[in-house]
Amino acid sequence: MNDKRPVNLDLTTIKFPVTAIASITHRITGVAIFVALPVLLWMMDRSLASPESFADLKQLMTSPLAKLVLWAILAFISYHLVAGIRHLIMDAGVGETLEGGRRGATATFIITAVLIVLAGAWVW
Repeated sequence: MNDKRPVNLDLTTIKFPVTAIASITHRITGVAIFVALPVLLWMMDRSLASPESFADLKQLMTSPLAKLVLWAILAFISYHLVAGIRHLIMDAGVGETLEGGRRGATATFIITAVLIVLAGAWVW
């Protein structure tokens, strides 16, 4: 029996590096986009069905809750897009080192924060 195995597997006490947080967040936003897809498809259907349904959807979008949901969906899409571009850049051989991975993950968070603020300004 190997006695050198990790004993503490409590994830709340483990300090994850920024690259791990970026990777986990990328996966979570992918799931969130998948869950939000029916809402987006319903909104698209309502916007294209008739002028009356478009007006109803436009009226619905004045609600603070609807704006919050739309802003959250845009935030998920923004992060997932930026992180996906980061992965494509890494696939091209840029930022594959440990330091490059850290810088890329940090840049992903910064760029996404700017995009989320801009999306919030657009929605509200």
